[in-house]
Amino acid sequence: MIAPRMARKSPPLLLAWLAAPIVAGLVAGRPAPAAERRPSILVILPDQWRGQDLGVMGNPDVRTPHADRLASEGLLFRHTFANTPVCCPARAILLTGKYPHKNGMMANDLRLRDEETTLAEILSRQGYRTGFIGKWHLDGGKRQPGFIPPGPRRQGFAYWAANECDHRHFRPTYFRDTPEPIVDNRYEPEVWVDRAIEFLHQGGDEPFFLVVSMGPPHDPYGAPEAFRKLYDPDKLTMRPNWEPGVDGGGRPQIAHYYAAISAVDDQVGRLIKALDDSGRGRDTIVMLTSDHGDMLGSQGERLKRKPWEESIRVPGIVRYPAGIKPGRVTDAFLSHVDMAPTLLALCGIAAPGDMQGADLSGVVLGREGAASPDSVFFQLFVPYASDHVPHPWRGVRTEHFMYARSEDGPWVLYNIKADPYERSNMAHVPGSAHLLHEMEVKLADWMRKTGDAWTFNTSVPVDDKGRLYRYETFTTIQEYLDWAAKHPGLAPVD
Repeated sequence: MIAPRMARKSPPLLLAWLAAPIVAGLVAGRPAPAAERRPSILVILPDQWRGQDLGVMGNPDVRTPHADRLASEGLLFRHTFANTPVCCPARAILLTGKYPHKNGMMANDLRLRDEETTLAEILSRQGYRTGFIGKWHLDGGKRQPGFIPPGPRRQGFAYWAANECDHRHFRPTYFRDTPEPIVDNRYEPEVWVDRAIEFLHQGGDEPFFLVVSMGPPHDPYGAPEAFRKLYDPDKLTMRPNWEPGVDGGGRPQIAHYYAAISAVDDQVGRLIKALDDSGRGRDTIVMLTSDHGDMLGSQGERLKRKPWEESIRVPGIVRYPAGIKPGRVTDAFLSHVDMAPTLLALCGIAAPGDMQGADLSGVVLGREGAASPDSVFFQLFVPYASDHVPHPWRGVRTEHFMYARSEDGPWVLYNIKADPYERSNMAHVPGSAHLLHEMEVKLADWMRKTGDAWTFNTSVPVDDKGRLYRYETFTTIQEYLDWAAKHPGLAPVD
């Protein structure tokens, strides 16, 4: 577990399940009902939604009334981060509470190993009804057609309406328990929320764990016309570190990105209304987050995998009426690796000993003196040269500073407090030697505590050119490298 700022104060584990509803009711300022249900969990996981792009986070242009309302009814984590800011590793971290070098998902399009224990499997054993809807992206191999059969490859999820990875946002294709595809010609988030409402209606009084994984606002950027009309590219307020001329990061793309966010937000509102109308809203922990952000021209870059704030920061909103006093905001650090142990603790369930994240349930419930990490650890194990990620890197983010380096040496160092848009890189400034040393020590400590090492990296750009999903399914990078050595005519060459 991550060393906290101060010792946690929490009830003994044997009493946690009994105490949780009572504590929650007291924190919320009202007595708990005599027959309080165990908390259910709804995770809403849009793809590639950067944390800065919410009304409640201060974006003056983007319209997110439903997410903003969700924050006003619960808790806003202003500093929520993706430990590995790319799809598959991020999703695996969130479900296992372990870093990629421990759960094996060190690159996009690997398969999460069956022997990994996920949040869904833990909750299923505790009597929870589990469901997954939308983009899965944990099965590896060919992305299309995208059928994952019932069984261990679904990692503990019983209800299923999903595909492996398909970014045709206006023609989503998904599967239930047979390989016959189901095609819908509506905007993807509408389809997923329909299935989520179906899941809610099918349940009884038992607690549930549901993940709704929406494809937008991931590129290709777009949304229904009603939402596109909300944004005039020429009237957008550009971030101070935005640079024109970036392919995929111009004003038109950002306008379409914002339109997709608003369209997703509209469906978030529909889903929360259905949850509340079902009578399960009070006892359901709703978490709205994303797998990573999007540069969109900031720093002259696009997409993800990078150590800058636009890539690593994601939304972090938690609503739980039975336990959270509404309208709270915290500057405590929350990252993907913390989400599984935190959700388990809120349900009164002890996290497995090999989970590496911090339990932030005390922060969520507003306990006085609740601990949180004093920094966040970042990892990227493979280069992505075609998108300006020339080398694997590691990073650490503190309250004041962001530092990232490759094995060969420092890459970026920013004073986040004085330079929030990261326009002055101090990594190679002679006067920064003392600060650089401090951040090196902190990063080395994170690597030691988590069992990370530079030897986990590869210089082969396995994420490029579909290497990991063109032909076979691999669970490790080494499996791919061994296959490529035997198939030199098939393996792409840069």
